[in-house]
Amino acid sequence: MSTILLHRRHFLRCLGATAALLPIVTRSAPAAEKDDVVSIGSRRELFVDDFLIARLAGGAKQRLHNPTPREVVMVWDQPWEGNTSGYPNVFQDGNLYRMYYRGEQYKIEPGKLSQGHSAMLCYAESRDGIHWARPELGLVPFKGSKKNNIVFAGGRVGNLTVITSTFTEFKDDNPACAHDARYKGLVLAMPHEKTSTLPPRGLLPFKSADGLRWTPMTDKQTITGDAFDSANLAFWDRERGEYRAYWRYVTAGESGDTVPGSIRGIKTATSKDFLHWSEGVKLEYPGTPTEQLYANQIKPYDRAPHIFLGLPTRYLDRGWSDSMRALPDAKHRELRSQALPRAGTALTETLLMTSRDGRVFHRWQEAFIRPGIERPGTWNYGNQFVAWHPVVTKSALAGAPDELSFYATEDYWTGKGTKFRRYTLRLDGFVSVSAPMTGGELVTKPLTFSGRKLTLNFATSAAGDVRVEMQDADGKPLPGFALDDCKPIFGDSVERVVADVGSLAGKPVRLRFVLRDADLYAFQVR
Repeated sequence: MSTILLHRRHFLRCLGATAALLPIVTRSAPAAEKDDVVSIGSRRELFVDDFLIARLAGGAKQRLHNPTPREVVMVWDQPWEGNTSGYPNVFQDGNLYRMYYRGEQYKIEPGKLSQGHSAMLCYAESRDGIHWARPELGLVPFKGSKKNNIVFAGGRVGNLTVITSTFTEFKDDNPACAHDARYKGLVLAMPHEKTSTLPPRGLLPFKSADGLRWTPMTDKQTITGDAFDSANLAFWDRERGEYRAYWRYVTAGESGDTVPGSIRGIKTATSKDFLHWSEGVKLEYPGTPTEQLYANQIKPYDRAPHIFLGLPTRYLDRGWSDSMRALPDAKHRELRSQALPRAGTALTETLLMTSRDGRVFHRWQEAFIRPGIERPGTWNYGNQFVAWHPVVTKSALAGAPDELSFYATEDYWTGKGTKFRRYTLRLDGFVSVSAPMTGGELVTKPLTFSGRKLTLNFATSAAGDVRVEMQDADGKPLPGFALDDCKPIFGDSVERVVADVGSLAGKPVRLRFVLRDADLYAFQVR
């Protein structure tokens, strides 16, 4: 019979550290109703939520992992860029990595904040995701010259004025996508002259054949009624066969920038043609407090596209205190607060959240990317705005598997140009089920699969290990797949084949993982 703890994970959290001291009770898992069985097919499953977790026992718990800071890959310090450049967007397109970002500059003087130039949509590219270059595109003039990497500078579309700073682009994977619309994006557009027949704010869809030359798909706003004053994201969701958009709303006024007490939140909508959208609905985060979420950075995770992965920016204004004054660049912090108070006292960092339906999210309250060790240009409002979305890159360790690269802003406001730093994380390495040397275990909900080879993404110490037991839906070990039949598995691999379970395909089973000084990130039966 399986060894399980008679307490739910949320109860363990309430008990805190004392939970590890509770006795372990041995009994069979309750019989599962047919509707309780989860079909996972041959897809990869991550432990970023508790969707498949029935029980955690002993010292096992879900553990959030933080990316490792690496090199600064770009400094946006060209005349058309500047110290408030941001809203980065990075994706891999064949053998090329593409980057889009807002070039923007603000001059900060005592009691005065002025825009050095209007926002420009800029473009960079890379062959490895690490070394980036600005191609001289010759598309958009800046101060009389087209020798730059600007791809879009806004302007008028019919009666609408396009606000370039909110433009976010993507490669359209829809197999029915027209060639001249292989790249798409949404951008905030407002009536040049306010009329009674048009809402004050809305999103305008754009298309491109090459990702560099952009034209509007219509001169009418397609999604209306909110602030839209952050990165406005959209993508083709191949798992569900529809386009999905995410954008920012605020609870008071048209923008959260100057309305005291307003709450920044996120809405979503879907579309079949990128022109006609469902009504926007607010995201939900059961079990977590209301927080200010600036950008959202939501997209299906490429290695498990049934899971929506979000990297929202948490925004909080902590006001003036001894700790605030002790942070880096104290004089500059005071200077910019004279012109815009929150520019001195607000802080930003990256969170992690995931969803199975795109609307209800499991949001981790702990930071995914913290502001980091104090040094010049850090702990600012505008830092840790992470790029949409992580990409796969080569590891710096010879012979090691590929890893995930994230990119986030720093030195916002304070330098000549915003810095763009790369971070790395193991593949699927967002969250693990982790256990100390004293041991712990995970038992899944009943599930069915369609593959044959059970593979694990895991890491142990030299002394630690993982063992796997296959149970029936009632929690009884299956002959030949009991815990004693599994030799200890140790090492550190993103894809280790550990068992042939093809004889169990299509049958409701539970997986029991017993861990010692180990992390289990993901599993797949393929």
